[in-house]
Amino acid sequence: MAAQGFAVFDTAIGHCGIVWDEHAVLGSRLPEGGPEPTRRHVLERFPGAVEQEPPEAVRSAIEAVRALLRGEDPPELDDVRLDLSGVPPFHAKVYEVARAIPVGATMTYGEIAHRLGGGPGAARAVGQALGANPFPPIVPCHRILAAGDKKGGFSAHGGTKTKLRMLEIEGVHVEEPTLFDL
Repeated sequence: MAAQGFAVFDTAIGHCGIVWDEHAVLGSRLPEGGPEPTRRHVLERFPGAVEQEPPEAVRSAIEAVRALLRGEDPPELDDVRLDLSGVPPFHAKVYEVARAIPVGATMTYGEIAHRLGGGPGAARAVGQALGANPFPPIVPCHRILAAGDKKGGFSAHGGTKTKLRMLEIEGVHVEEPTLFDL
């Protein structure tokens, strides 16, 4: 197995983490309140990773994530090479569709399921794939909404508050349910 490196980096909304080897990004973490929780979560998932200065390709990905979370139009994150070797094939297809969603746009779980040719229950499978996303926000799972453009779930630190904050940064407003929607 190739040596794994990781970095924890500050963004406008918290500390993110990214893990790589000499071939690709192996995983990433959405913002948390400080560097220590991020570092701890990275090492729980990648116990052999060593904190170090990232190579140029990873530095570019970090700068793109920082720009995204500042509300700037970032360089393309879809150019970041991801190691999908441990990802189920269906999940990889979901991540490919998600990566094609531009900044400031959204899709629903059902729209992704339909695009992938899924039948009944496929939207739930899309949600499960996104809940297991090892590459946020490089794979922008925050841009996928529930039916009716409702916020849906979000498994990252901070839950749906983090999702809504990230969408707000991108200029997307998601309606909160009213009394009559409940």
